[in-house]
Amino acid sequence: MRWLTLYARSRQVPATLAALLIGAVAVGALARDGGAGPVDPRLPLLVLATGAMAASTGLGGQDLALDRTAAIRWAPRRAAHVLLAGAVVAAVPLLARMAGSGMAGVAFVVRDGAGLMGLGALGAALWGASYAWTLPFAWLSYAFFAPPPTGVPARVASWLLLPAGTPAATWTALTLTVTGTAAYALAGPRR
Repeated sequence: MRWLTLYARSRQVPATLAALLIGAVAVGALARDGGAGPVDPRLPLLVLATGAMAASTGLGGQDLALDRTAAIRWAPRRAAHVLLAGAVVAAVPLLARMAGSGMAGVAFVVRDGAGLMGLGALGAALWGASYAWTLPFAWLSYAFFAPPPTGVPARVASWLLLPAGTPAATWTALTLTVTGTAAYALAGPRR
């Protein structure tokens, strides 16, 4: 069990969990409207993006040379790390929803959490763990300030805020998840 503790510390898991919980509490405090209106999808998206950005910085260890020369196969562990981080990131808004805080639906949260973690993993593979947060942040920024989507390319670009069940959003999130996880699992974080 000690190796799991060391791995979690080297990947900044305690700091990631703290950032995720602080983000969820802050967004929950901002969202208190008494359930008067429909759920704004931007609020759970902020929680998901905060968690994905925090988790993506832990996709690289303290010594990348050690990661690359270890006697174990890293690809399955890297893929598991991304998928587990995505599950934890998605679990926080879902737990808030179960507690009655009016967060978005399960399909929306799972889709966006998986897509954002895929973006973070892709960022780690392209630019390294210290800059892995930039892709989720850039796409979140675009989604918040983009005009309402009219065509398929615009729906693909603003997939984060589209309702659950929208084919363009679902396929975009799935593509980002698979591409980012595969790139990170096979190549690892960039130096």
